Amino acid sequence: MVRAVREVTPLPVSAWLIRVARLRVTVGFGVAAAAFWLARPSWLSLGLGATVALVGESLRVWAAGHLEKELEVTTFGPYRWMRHPLYVGSSLLGAGFAVAARHPVAAALVVMYLAVSLSVAVRLEETTLRAKFGDTYDHYLAGTAGRTHRPYSLDRARRNGEVQTVLGVLAGLATLAMKVLLAD
Repeated sequence: MVRAVREVTPLPVSAWLIRVARLRVTVGFGVAAAAFWLARPSWLSLGLGATVALVGESLRVWAAGHLEKELEVTTFGPYRWMRHPLYVGSSLLGAGFAVAARHPVAAALVVMYLAVSLSVAVRLEETTLRAKFGDTYDHYLAGTAGRTHRPYSLDRARRNGEVQTVLGVLAGLATLAMKVLLAD
């Protein structure tokens, strides 16, 4: 674990990119509301979608339990194999919801939202990490960063806000289940 922290100057990214990033959560709630409204789940689509979504959330919980945001370039847990496990997990969550919703417009909204918001988030995050950690981040990208081990911590996952995501996933699945029950 390397903690080489640098003074961060304004990031070399466009103002448009920063505006999109700031709107990500607000737009996400709007997309979710529209997708829930459009959703026409069945028990089969809900079961399949929930399975994919829970795999995504499990990846997020695993990653969050290793991540020390803004303090280091994390190189263990799922970060050993992928650069953005939280975003991969979010993509699986979205795919799971799209399957569970069983509505093409809802699925398209979710996919478009994830494609735009996560690509913006990745660009900003990588620019920030490179500005803050420099060579340490470049070594991580090249696969030449030193690997140390830190055990998984459920408390760290909680501090990283993953409890809210778990509750959101469960609430979303419960909402879709209610739609199935009310349609029967």
